[in-house]
Amino acid sequence: MPPSTDCPPGPSADRLPGPSGLLYITEQQTAALVDESLVFDAARAAFDATVDAAVLPGLVVHGSDPRSQFNLKPSGSVTHAGVKIGTFWPDNPVQGLPRHHSTLLPFDQTIGRIAAVLEAGTANAYRTAATDALAVDLLARTDAATLAVFGTGHQAAYEVRAVSRVRPISTVLVVGRDKDHAGRLAAQLAAEGHDAQSVSAEEACAQANVTATTARADTPPLFEAGWVRPGTQVSRMGADARGKRELPSELFARARVFCDLPQQARRMDESQHVPQGTVLTVLGAVLTGRAPARGGDITVFDNSGIGLQDLYLGPALLKKMDITL
Repeated sequence: MPPSTDCPPGPSADRLPGPSGLLYITEQQTAALVDESLVFDAARAAFDATVDAAVLPGLVVHGSDPRSQFNLKPSGSVTHAGVKIGTFWPDNPVQGLPRHHSTLLPFDQTIGRIAAVLEAGTANAYRTAATDALAVDLLARTDAATLAVFGTGHQAAYEVRAVSRVRPISTVLVVGRDKDHAGRLAAQLAAEGHDAQSVSAEEACAQANVTATTARADTPPLFEAGWVRPGTQVSRMGADARGKRELPSELFARARVFCDLPQQARRMDESQHVPQGTVLTVLGAVLTGRAPARGGDITVFDNSGIGLQDLYLGPALLKKMDITL
């Protein structure tokens, strides 16, 4: 959770003057409203809508300090249109702030102006995990009970909670480059009621039915392809820029690959490393019955993040406040 401020969550939203009556919803308000059920339902609705929506690849830009980056993800459908802005400012912890933040800018489609500004840093962590949970729900074996998490940072615990809602997860295996960090995450998850332990990458692959990768990886890959068990479903989200990778290329010869947006995944996510000719199946096509869920002994979901999902999340949060755009 983001650090507290002097401005506590409130039930009401501020409206700024102007033709559209612009709404401003704070981070504290959205963090108080969000939960796994709300975000999973929003994710499912967004992927169902991708059939008829305009979903465009994101644009990555850096701030005055090249290490600070933000991305813009525009999308539009018959019900929602707007832009999501996600930021990564690496020095924020010095100021007591999280590195990641997110802002949603839905449009008033009748006049073409921004209808609301929703700060959604915490909600974005739920939203990313909900996408992976949806992929697990559609792709993983129904009896999958062992989850391996590669990465011990900001996102990892959200992934465990979300996946545990859609599969009977009885064991969580935590893999981290820093053993102390991995041990602390395992202890945190154990305190939440999970049977969690820190293990090596090879041990995790040997036991897991579901794998979630949340490391901000470059090279080499996080594990070897031969370690992954047949029937495993892999959700990955850490490789988010040109040149980055989490998975070994050899894994794709055994896997069927799914993604949220092929042109974005091939440009800046894990799918930039898949062999030529590899078919990327859109997750929305599985959800709507236009593509089968399995077809290889391993499934990989390349989670690059689409703006349409955020544009369904924003109204869902507002609805919980009894506000309709």
